[in-house]
Amino acid sequence: MGGPVVLGIESSCDETGAGIVRDGELLAHVVASSMDEHARFGGVVPEIAARAHLEAFNPVVRAALERAGLRLGQIDAVAVTTGPGLSGALQVGLAGAKSLAYAAGVPLFGVHHLAGHVAADTLEHGPLPTPCVVLIVSGGHTSLLLVRDLVREPILHLGDTLDDAAGECFDKVARILGLPYPGGPAIDRAAREGDPRTVDFPRPLTRPGDDPYAFSFSGLKTAAARWAEKHRSRGAEVPVADGAAALQEAVADVLTRKALAACRAHDVRTLIVVGGVAANSRVRGLAEQRCADAGVELRVPPLTLCTDNGAMIAAVGDLLVRSGAEPAPLEVSIDPSAPLEYASLTPLPSDGGRTVAAGGRRLLVRPGV
Repeated sequence: MGGPVVLGIESSCDETGAGIVRDGELLAHVVASSMDEHARFGGVVPEIAARAHLEAFNPVVRAALERAGLRLGQIDAVAVTTGPGLSGALQVGLAGAKSLAYAAGVPLFGVHHLAGHVAADTLEHGPLPTPCVVLIVSGGHTSLLLVRDLVREPILHLGDTLDDAAGECFDKVARILGLPYPGGPAIDRAAREGDPRTVDFPRPLTRPGDDPYAFSFSGLKTAAARWAEKHRSRGAEVPVADGAAALQEAVADVLTRKALAACRAHDVRTLIVVGGVAANSRVRGLAEQRCADAGVELRVPPLTLCTDNGAMIAAVGDLLVRSGAEPAPLEVSIDPSAPLEYASLTPLPSDGGRTVAAGGRRLLVRPGV
């Protein structure tokens, strides 16, 4: 029979995802992306994203249930992203998840989006080692975390991005180089034909005295823009492939250098790299090389689980259910800018605070406290 079956819903940005997990095993997951609709604007348009979630929600959930060979009545819990993300997009996912939980008569769990990225690795490699260092790299987030028990203990931030995240840097520089949106995959493709040694881009916050775990990619973006403008100002063609390769090398160097430093400082033998930028070939390749040299185990989810998806939210829900955590109240809302403190995120609109669950206990965290 197995344990409880958890349906996960993700709608924080431009992907509508539904995943089904039981006892850490992925039974099915389906993603519908509205990326093509945003591409002509060079970035995600919140109103378009929200409308796309409305259109995709029911078909995606139905497809996930069909792939798992299940009916809604066989679901034991529903988990949904309640933050951070685009407000309208989150509202669509939460409203749909509430309807499903009510129709099935099962508990609902609010999940922090970034905790979902961390949990995605468990679907491929099993339970997280205790402790482990996690590097989250995506379009809006670059963070180094020390994780012990993902759903029972607070998550320790070793360092975060101070301005542009790694994925945001890729998107912005891709536009400067005339590459299509989304910029990450476009930079990766272009870099295959380039030589990273031809351009000496800076490695931000890697000098002695800098914060060893903080990230900043705004200056790197500016350096790439000035490099491209230098070529254009003298009427020369911009060597896009070389620029892409050099940019990718700089980002990968900074990310992996700081992640391995965190592993050494905290005597951790496992590094987990998650998020959309974890799909980048050079980030993966350099992480593999440096982890092997340092004797650190590297874990990276499959490409299909690196980008936003419902499976990762179901994975957190599965862990919450098995830990005995209390479900979200009926009035649970969203928090579009929620910091990652706990895997469970159940904002309440009435008190201006965030309610999170840890180890089955309920904790109210008020802004500024």
